[in-house]
Amino acid sequence: MLIDEGGSPRVGKKLSMECDILVVGGGLAGVTAALAAARNGSNVVLLQDRPVLGGNASSEVRLWILGATSHMGNNNRWAREGGIVDELLTENMFRNKEGNPLILDTILLEKVTEEKNIRLLLNTALYEVQMKEDGLIDGATAFCSQNQTTYSIRATQFIDASGDGVLGFLAGAAFRMGAEAREDFDEKFAPAKAYGELLGHSIYFYTKDTGVPVTYKAPSFALKDITAIPRYRSFNAKEFGCKLWWIEYGGRLDTIYDSETIKWELWKVVYGVWDHIKNSGQFPEAATLTLEWVGTIPGKRESRRFEGDYILSQKDIIEQRPHTDQIAFGGWSIDLHPADGVYSPLPGCNQWHSKGIYPIPYRCVYSRNIRNLFLAGRIISASHVAFASTRVMATGAAIGQAVGTAASICVQQGKMPRDLGHGSSLAELQQQLLCNGVFLPGIKRSPAADLLPSAHIKASSALSFQGFEHHGEWMKLRHSMAQMIPFRKGRVSSLSFLVKAHSDTSLHIQFRISHKKENATPEIVLSEKVIQLTAGEHTVVVQPEDLPQQDQYVYLVLLRNEHIEIPISDTRITGILSLFNQHNPAVSNFGKQEPREDIGVDSFEFWCPKRRPEGKNLAFQLDQPQPVFGTENLCNGIDRPYILPNAWVADPLDPSPQLEIRWEEQQQIRSIEICFDNDFDHPMESVLMGHPENEIPFCVRTLSMLDDQGHLVYKMENNHQTILRIQFDQPLHTAALIIKPEHPAAHVPASLFAIRCFNS
Repeated sequence: MLIDEGGSPRVGKKLSMECDILVVGGGLAGVTAALAAARNGSNVVLLQDRPVLGGNASSEVRLWILGATSHMGNNNRWAREGGIVDELLTENMFRNKEGNPLILDTILLEKVTEEKNIRLLLNTALYEVQMKEDGLIDGATAFCSQNQTTYSIRATQFIDASGDGVLGFLAGAAFRMGAEAREDFDEKFAPAKAYGELLGHSIYFYTKDTGVPVTYKAPSFALKDITAIPRYRSFNAKEFGCKLWWIEYGGRLDTIYDSETIKWELWKVVYGVWDHIKNSGQFPEAATLTLEWVGTIPGKRESRRFEGDYILSQKDIIEQRPHTDQIAFGGWSIDLHPADGVYSPLPGCNQWHSKGIYPIPYRCVYSRNIRNLFLAGRIISASHVAFASTRVMATGAAIGQAVGTAASICVQQGKMPRDLGHGSSLAELQQQLLCNGVFLPGIKRSPAADLLPSAHIKASSALSFQGFEHHGEWMKLRHSMAQMIPFRKGRVSSLSFLVKAHSDTSLHIQFRISHKKENATPEIVLSEKVIQLTAGEHTVVVQPEDLPQQDQYVYLVLLRNEHIEIPISDTRITGILSLFNQHNPAVSNFGKQEPREDIGVDSFEFWCPKRRPEGKNLAFQLDQPQPVFGTENLCNGIDRPYILPNAWVADPLDPSPQLEIRWEEQQQIRSIEICFDNDFDHPMESVLMGHPENEIPFCVRTLSMLDDQGHLVYKMENNHQTILRIQFDQPLHTAALIIKPEHPAAHVPASLFAIRCFNS
């Protein structure tokens, strides 16, 4: 028995720690930053003030992870973020295709705790920062409420991924809060005062059907008058979780200091909404539903934004302005919400989707006045309008990997963040990111130590793309369709396909391209033709005209006509999609309408693929094959479809595809890296949405590797990840490698983006 008679004040336990890098905040950006830095050899302390990792993606909030690719529809193709966030999302889909947020918690915890260079402190909140002279952070102090321990942590580099920027704020880093005026950055999308300057918080709830009637009595604090919410007529008893993202509040308050007030108001709204659904008599389908879960902390959208050497703004996004110091990319819409949230009569959001992804410069991810402070997640250097796009979690996670990598380079080389922004240091940072699976548009991976460029590569087959075979299925042309076709410069082919007309009608055909070859918006009409059809089945032959004299995708567009059916193929090939002119009206506010001069953007149509299993290609034939799937793609430095597919693809009829890599002299190989097609066009939402499968159909799952004597040196089975890294215990001495990937499925030929071999 312990008897404490008082007397002296109790201060609890105190621990001192030293590390290379302190990461504050365990949301997705903090997790990727810590993993990147630790995998690059730095000792990391990851400080998280919650009991689990993941932030808004965790089981405490349960928001889906969104980024440049979205289930809600945009014109970004193959734009899912690569690197560590791809690894996490792929693993989550493999284990958790149903979208259980608790499983994602365990995956994030597993990845972090497996890294020997990371010390994870949960339930530990930063409250004090120690500074050196000349704008340098020396250390930080944090307190864990669960073990009554105060931690004093010293580090060389610091990463603020806390969402509210608590580390940067306490260190005195320059920041902004609220919206800039239109003239500040010439941003016509900047909101007026009536719309509001801050995005609010949301709290979600989950329901469960018990199969028997369930009664509900609301707590006394629940909202009594549901008509105070202008959108109450659109409630749907079957919707729950983050599909109710628009239950939002707090944009008129201080989203940091008033967070508890905002939380209570959101609880008031949620329990009032549920009372209305259960007891108004308007939702008989809710009779057997029970309220299974309500969030205990809000999902926060906006608070502080810190100033770097560059502030990203609206024009960077809509013009897709190039930046030589890019370290990540964005692609979510400029997504602004009225500050009054659920009490506003306005739509829940105003969105403008760009025509493609845009680069995020390195100058936005470190503080302009605190010399050893990196910024990750939603607090990076951006205007309020640009932040409306960069704020989403997958984008923040990509930024997290970039700053984690940069911080580790700074530690290794004794440099400050600003020092890496130019010259050979910048190139080194970008190449390290590329080597770890990150995609940087327009920058090729070129590892100096790669042995593959000096080898001769011979394939048992390479798909000579001539179209898609018809497997008997027909689809009514209810929406205009655009079939993506990769064309090599100067390779013009006529194209034929079947159509089935149910009555005398006309088929309107166009060939289109994107204004920028790296985009996937079929917006420029090259040529068009109207073909008169009588009822029955016809073969249509068309010739593309005025094709650009450069490699890029061309779109065969068949305009909507419900009297016509078109043939569909079950074959799926890396880097080729069919798109449909349809969009989600709930989020696509500025798609397919007249130009909006008042917000400074042009209109364009939405062309999105149908998601699996419906997303199939048009069955058609080219009279000349397009040579786009050769072995030269394996070392071209681009590991996803971009301008062209960039993959070696085996012939589907090849029963045992293989690649022979042969050098003139014997090589010493210590490691090998192979990049697979994990369909970067699939957004892999982490919760609620669910997925039709837990493995990507394009991804090679089984592969064997032999040396020049025919000895098996490696066997891969049941793969589901994008990158395979093989590290040999003893160096492999061979003059050749034979790589044998198996076709993933009957109508999906084996494909690889890259093979790299290293002697270190």
